[in-house]
Amino acid sequence: MNMSVDRQTEAVARALLLCVGLLRRRLRQTPVDGELTFPETAALGRLDRGGPAAAADLARQEQISPQSMGATLSELETRGFVKRQADPGDGRRILLSISAVGRKELNRRRNARVDQLAAGLADFTEAELDQLAAAAPLIERLAYHL
Repeated sequence: MNMSVDRQTEAVARALLLCVGLLRRRLRQTPVDGELTFPETAALGRLDRGGPAAAADLARQEQISPQSMGATLSELETRGFVKRQADPGDGRRILLSISAVGRKELNRRRNARVDQLAAGLADFTEAELDQLAAAAPLIERLAYHL
């Protein structure tokens, strides 16, 4: 155990690691109809949340090789889900952004996952739902601190 972390913090970290990992695996086990692979969905999600970005920046953020990200973005561009534009600050750089068609597909996939989670929450009590609602912003804050 890291001596700068108290036992309660370590226990919460361990519990979150296990339960969030299980939740992600369970969500991935149920495929969402459509053509997007996980890397394609991740790239579209980054562009949706973060705005236009260079391919190298996306690769770094996703911790994959620039070649892999290039192949992913090329496929997304072929299907009309992303578009290229010159960087207004540096015309030599190309920025990619999510297209309206890409955003529609990403939202369709997100809505399918929301429906999946909502079905799983169907037998939770109102008090349990309130606890989860209170925890969600804290988990998001934690994600941004990593």
